[in-house]
Amino acid sequence: MSELSQLVVLIISLGVIAQILSDRFQVPSVLFLIIMGILVGPEGLGLISLELFGTGPLNTIVGLSVALIMFEAAFHLKVEKFREAPRTTFRLVTIGGVIALVGTAISVRAFLQARWEIAFLIGALLVATGPTVITPILQTVRLHDRVAAALETEGVTNDVTASILAVVVFHFITTPSSGITHVIGSFIMRLGAGLLVGLVVAGIVWYLLEHTQIPANDTPQAARLLALAGALVAYTSANAVPGANEAGIAAAVTVGIVLGNADLSYEEGIEAFNGDLSLLVLSFVFITLGALIQFDSLFATGFGGLAVVIAVVLVIRPLIVGLSTYGTQMTSKERIWMAAVAPRGIIPASIATLFALQLQELGQNDAATLLTGTVFLVILLTVLFEGGLARHLAEYLDVIPMRAIIVGGGRVGRTLAERLEDRGENVVIVEQDPDVVETVKRMGFSVQEGDATDLETLREAGAEHAKIMAAATGDDDVNLLVAQLARTSFDVETVIARANNRSNVNAFKELGVRTISSTLSVAWAMDNAIERPALTEWMNELERSGDVQEIEITSDAMAGTKIGSLGDDFPNGCIIGLVSRGEESHVPTPDFEFERGDHLTIIGRQDAVREAIELFDPGRFQT
Repeated sequence: MSELSQLVVLIISLGVIAQILSDRFQVPSVLFLIIMGILVGPEGLGLISLELFGTGPLNTIVGLSVALIMFEAAFHLKVEKFREAPRTTFRLVTIGGVIALVGTAISVRAFLQARWEIAFLIGALLVATGPTVITPILQTVRLHDRVAAALETEGVTNDVTASILAVVVFHFITTPSSGITHVIGSFIMRLGAGLLVGLVVAGIVWYLLEHTQIPANDTPQAARLLALAGALVAYTSANAVPGANEAGIAAAVTVGIVLGNADLSYEEGIEAFNGDLSLLVLSFVFITLGALIQFDSLFATGFGGLAVVIAVVLVIRPLIVGLSTYGTQMTSKERIWMAAVAPRGIIPASIATLFALQLQELGQNDAATLLTGTVFLVILLTVLFEGGLARHLAEYLDVIPMRAIIVGGGRVGRTLAERLEDRGENVVIVEQDPDVVETVKRMGFSVQEGDATDLETLREAGAEHAKIMAAATGDDDVNLLVAQLARTSFDVETVIARANNRSNVNAFKELGVRTISSTLSVAWAMDNAIERPALTEWMNELERSGDVQEIEITSDAMAGTKIGSLGDDFPNGCIIGLVSRGEESHVPTPDFEFERGDHLTIIGRQDAVREAIELFDPGRFQT
């Protein structure tokens, strides 16, 4: 076996080990990958070196690998995700990108005494946060959908912006006679070329997938290979456009976004294939990145380099997040986490290496050392600390939301989802019927497509962080099995199942499953309409303008407080109708004192009930 073949086998093996360690310790895999790269690189065992690959082949391999990673990340960027946090996302990729560019350039100029053009080149590269680092973190730290959507979109968009912007700035350095107008025009041309090539290739791939006859047995495999080929063809074609080098990333991303939102027939198979392939190439690029790190370049930046890192991490990023999330539903803790976790990845590393080699050829060795030293120092420290501590910080800040998972996207499941979301729950519906999945998506709910009796499907839906699991399908066997899995495998706090057949109710309850019988529920509702028409009418009114909610007092702040002492703090238009303490329930009087653990039933107008809940549980409707 040749030396290069042995090296490839080594990298793949290390990638698998890194993934195992990531799953074991719940730490993003990029942390282990970059550490392994350093260990096997010139600064460690010396098994991997730039000379072994050759500069040209390495740049080509890394470029294609990054294109695949970007394509896979963009394929997951659905339009619905952008709707989760449109204002935050738009600000992150516009205002945030400008602040990152200018702020980083000023820091490099101030702390490292670099020329302005080199400072702006480093600033352009460090605009990128990128899916190569954000995606592995989000796979480990399952944040609220609005936070994850904003970070994923920022990562994909800013990688494109950074790669093109850096090329434009470097062109300005090598041809200083170029004016600012030429720089702006060059940026627009490269971005436009990438978008145009990407749209054309995506259109061709879509037509081939949806309107050509492929033998049935070969269709799934052909779909996967066509999508992959489309990404690579778009990347290489855009880079080949005269004067538009580095437009390939934009082209690959465009193909991913278009095909990912085109409702392809074999979308699920393409996603699975892309995910497996991305995991492989991610291992390669990050181990290679670690092997390219040279401590001499890092140390050459001295305390000035550390000052730049501190400015990027503790000043520039918090400013970006603060301005981007101002006036949105993001909680203060979510903002802190977003500000603290923005590691840089393979895009700035690969482009910085390429530019450093070209600067050395031009005799600008000091500029080349400054470029690689600063960029790699920021990458190394942000991956090690921000990536490595991302989950621990999320747990400390308590920003991993508890989810309400509803199994079954039929009328019952959708109606329950509407009610839970209205009171601030983070709802995910699990459904395997593609038609029902589309209906649920159109209604704006988060959906996990798959078989809910499969542990992996429930895990992907967030069952490990679920406080409510409602099995609401029309199949009692499925509902019972889901309820048992929720109890035994995920220890969900509240598990409830729908019994479609009345004869199954007792069997469900004997197994310790809280059960709602569809038959009995309808009968009770009709009996109430006959015997208690006024109450029934009032209950029906709850669907339109009223509400009844039960909350638990979980803090000591309200302990010892009497209902009568709430005064004007308690909103008009609602009452505390019932207080449950242990096995007993009370209709409270003004002298009733609250205790920690009490369950309050609040009745009244929807807006008043919401205000009352906020009084006892501040921030309930922002998480």
